[in-house]
Amino acid sequence: MKTTKDIHPPIEKIFPEAEDFLPINGTDYIEFYVGNATQAAHYYKTAFGFQSVAYSGLETGNHDTQSYVLQQGKIRFVLTSPLNKESEIGRRIDEKGDAVKVIALWVDDAEKSFYETVKRGAEPYMPPRVEKDEFGEVVRSGIHTYGDTIHIFVERRNYEGPFLPGFKAWETDFKPTEIGFKYIDHIVGNVGWNEMNKWVDFYANTMGFAQLVSFDDKDISTDYTALMSKVMSNGNGRIKFPINEPAEGKKKSQVEEYLDFYNGAGVQHLAIATDNIIETVTELQARGVEFLKVPSTYYDDVLNRVGKIDEELAAIKKLGILVDRDEEGYLLQIFTKPLEPRPTLFFEIIQRKGAVSFGKGNFKALFEAIEREQELRGTL
Repeated sequence: MKTTKDIHPPIEKIFPEAEDFLPINGTDYIEFYVGNATQAAHYYKTAFGFQSVAYSGLETGNHDTQSYVLQQGKIRFVLTSPLNKESEIGRRIDEKGDAVKVIALWVDDAEKSFYETVKRGAEPYMPPRVEKDEFGEVVRSGIHTYGDTIHIFVERRNYEGPFLPGFKAWETDFKPTEIGFKYIDHIVGNVGWNEMNKWVDFYANTMGFAQLVSFDDKDISTDYTALMSKVMSNGNGRIKFPINEPAEGKKKSQVEEYLDFYNGAGVQHLAIATDNIIETVTELQARGVEFLKVPSTYYDDVLNRVGKIDEELAAIKKLGILVDRDEEGYLLQIFTKPLEPRPTLFFEIIQRKGAVSFGKGNFKALFEAIEREQELRGTL
């Protein structure tokens, strides 16, 4: 089992312009509110190779929710369902569908993290509290961010249990092979019209993040749709949050579609790092995971655009993997179709071969692929 020392990814770049009064060691966990946690846990194990870690529910004395904790590499997912009617979680699922609720951040001092952010303008969600069991104690606190998404600060230095107090180890004989997921590379949030700068300022002023890069509607557009995006990073570069907002176009953009079906701002996708995207995507496709596809003509001039790469062109073309290059190197990326009935949450699979950017050269091809899916859904 992974320890807390294994949670964070390698530091790829330091951003000294970030005011790092809020040191973050990495992403601690991502919590999804889902209609059926039992089935969702089976799906993430079977399709994505996550492993069983911990459980909370009726059998542990929890009469309000059922939660399964899964892990692969340095990624922890928590899948939570309500056990009673007319619950807050149930109402959220009715409004938004299965979706990310919590982005938990691993910190050395959850109390300090709370008060430093709140005094800078963050709206409190949960004041610092100590949670104890026979394995020690965890300190957690929380603040609100865009939509009804929250950040939970998690301090674990005095805890040796499987996850958190109130959870027990989840033992199972079903242990599907992992597929090469390493850590969360970045987490993308969609916000409403003219709200991007508000949340960029929130992360800069409240959490000390710095703007890493920005894209306007000239960078991210097709003949029909457009959006704008800015990427915020904490001081050590382990946490990266791109923030998207819609831009004017001839038709409805993917961000507008998301906002309509999600009924507000929220997490659009998780970018998950792998060290071998060809092996990872090959296995995911074999397990039934579906990906967006770009036209085969994308590959006619891709090597002229990005230069020499280590991978065989035929292999990445067969799988539909996109390639882009920046001054530091290149990256390979591919995007799943929506993972839920609503066209909201999806995953990006990414392998960085030195690149620190986000695939700007692929935006047009990717967004045209998304538009083809929107047209099939009748929402373009």
